[in-house]
Amino acid sequence: MRSDDDTPPSLLDGLQPTAGFDTSEVVRAIGDGDELWHRAAVDLLRWRVKTRSGFRVPGGAVATPGARLIVRAGILAWSVPEPVEVVAVVDEPSRVGFAYATRPGHPLDGEEAFVLDRAADGVITLTIRSRSRAAAYGPWHRAYPLLRIAQRVTRWRYLHALR
Repeated sequence: MRSDDDTPPSLLDGLQPTAGFDTSEVVRAIGDGDELWHRAAVDLLRWRVKTRSGFRVPGGAVATPGARLIVRAGILAWSVPEPVEVVAVVDEPSRVGFAYATRPGHPLDGEEAFVLDRAADGVITLTIRSRSRAAAYGPWHRAYPLLRIAQRVTRWRYLHALR
């Protein structure tokens, strides 16, 4: 979970190596044009990058700084609660995104960010950044190697969620 004293600047702005955390940054062009930009921006801030990737997010949730919610991940017949808090949001004419930090009870300790950028030539890219490590407590600590594999699969889903 995030602490203002030991967390580098927002993942919206870049990814800095952090001792003890695994980091990831993936970027993919998702298309171009005003229609895609407006739809993808709305969808991103309404957590659809998560819901279209197999997660359940409380209905009507919009990424708002300080919002706390429980995202649910489905694993086979289980539903795993993932408490998070939105720590940053950007909503600008050519840049939209949000970052959240995990809270106690989440299988991981860390942050994740989703950022859409529209270049001058109209190309829209989705950037996904994460900084994570095994949660300090709970049953998921030993499963961290499997959670890392699940993160890679999920990132691939995220990259296709807003097309």
